[in-house]
Amino acid sequence: MVADTAKRVVLAVVTGAHGTRGEVRLKSFTTDPAAIARYGPLERSDGGAPLKIAAVRPAKDGLIARFAGVDDRNGADALKGIELSVARDRLSEPGADEFYLADLIGLTAERPDGVTLGEVVAIHNYGAGDVIELRLAGSAQTILVPFTRAAVPEIDPATGRLVVDPPEGLLED
Repeated sequence: MVADTAKRVVLAVVTGAHGTRGEVRLKSFTTDPAAIARYGPLERSDGGAPLKIAAVRPAKDGLIARFAGVDDRNGADALKGIELSVARDRLSEPGADEFYLADLIGLTAERPDGVTLGEVVAIHNYGAGDVIELRLAGSAQTILVPFTRAAVPEIDPATGRLVVDPPEGLLED
């Protein structure tokens, strides 16, 4: 992510080059994958100059995109693994019972009985679904909790908290 004080929301990741003319494969995290082109210049996780999408089209496993100024396979290959983001304040407000994952960072995690468990420090997806990384209260230790309705039954960004009911065996009392 970009190292500034504003929250950033990752909209996509470049998964590789496509062809020889500078196109890339994108995995989009937006509700409408092709809408990524409407967000304007996208910040790069490597700190490079923002990228502007010149063209985008659907593909079997995501999108094929061309960025302004990227005209060959070498340029496209150099972007592999780069996350593309925008400042949170550039996004519309989420609807009822919706939220952006970036809005969860910093929330206090409580057990169902109200006891503070810790703080949300990150949301990860290693391929099998989202997991929430919590820094345990009074400790530098972190744990990963599956981001499921069973493990996280309540989320309330407005009050700065979420309820975590950790799976049995995750925490030792």
